[in-house]
Amino acid sequence: MAKIKTKIDDGFNPELVETAFFDGELEIPIVKDTNPPLPTKVIPFSQRNKSTNYDEYIVFYENVLEFGDVLVNPDAYIEEFKKFKGIISLDNSVYIDSPLIVQIGNVYKSRALAHYFQEHGVNVIPNCRWGDERSYTTSVLPEKFAFLGIPKHSIVAIGTYGCNQGKEEKHYLRDGLRVMLDEIEPRCVIVYGSMPSVVFDEFKEKTNFIQFDDWTTQKRR
Repeated sequence: MAKIKTKIDDGFNPELVETAFFDGELEIPIVKDTNPPLPTKVIPFSQRNKSTNYDEYIVFYENVLEFGDVLVNPDAYIEEFKKFKGIISLDNSVYIDSPLIVQIGNVYKSRALAHYFQEHGVNVIPNCRWGDERSYTTSVLPEKFAFLGIPKHSIVAIGTYGCNQGKEEKHYLRDGLRVMLDEIEPRCVIVYGSMPSVVFDEFKEKTNFIQFDDWTTQKRR
């Protein structure tokens, strides 16, 4: 009987982090602070073919089904991403009701791909995404894993589109933002989506915020 060789893939693509350094006990890949240029325009990954001059940053603040191929086959997108001014790293969902291991895994994957694209010459601004208090406090784990892998005093990005609709979502957004600003002390925060006053007003003196409307709002205008 002929032997059948089976390749088992755990989905975490260890080749992405072969040259990476790691942060914390959870060993989240570190995204280097390469002082990338600040965005003046942004465009969602699914709309990138509508770009005419490649002066935008590609963002991933949309359904993961839109950019699932990047997770599976990042090599196929390196040359395309290099044509643009840069990318904001993938926004893998860290839902407040997700199991903790899923939240950690999605933070890991986002940082791993950010590192990988950096190593291949793409300008990358790390996206910072947190879920419930387990991700941005030490209430359960000894580390605030939502912020691991992001250097202090760097440029970071956050997305508010679709995650500040109700009182609970605004609570987690505001609390996580407060901790992020204290932990990372970013020199600039890119915000994709609205900046509700109930969340952002108390922080406006802590750093420089650059806000971009979500794609739907841009097109309506």
